[in-house]
Amino acid sequence: MTVERALRLIAGTFVLISLILAVFHSHYWLLFTAFVGLNLLQSAFTNWCPMMWVLKKSGVRPCLTQDELPLVERQKSTSP
Repeated sequence: MTVERALRLIAGTFVLISLILAVFHSHYWLLFTAFVGLNLLQSAFTNWCPMMWVLKKSGVRPCLTQDELPLVERQKSTSP
């Protein structure tokens, strides 16, 4: 799993859990939903998210960029 996929999984899980908690426990959990949404919005503009930093530090592999793809394909074709 890559950092980007893990981030989407975690954000989606946080949103769903906070919505369930807002329905069954307290409507203040919607503030957490808003926090996750605002964090995703700012990361779209700044390309920085605290959770991505945590995931990278924990060893989740980053997604390859378009520039790195030809290198990987060349390595696959030259490996025995």
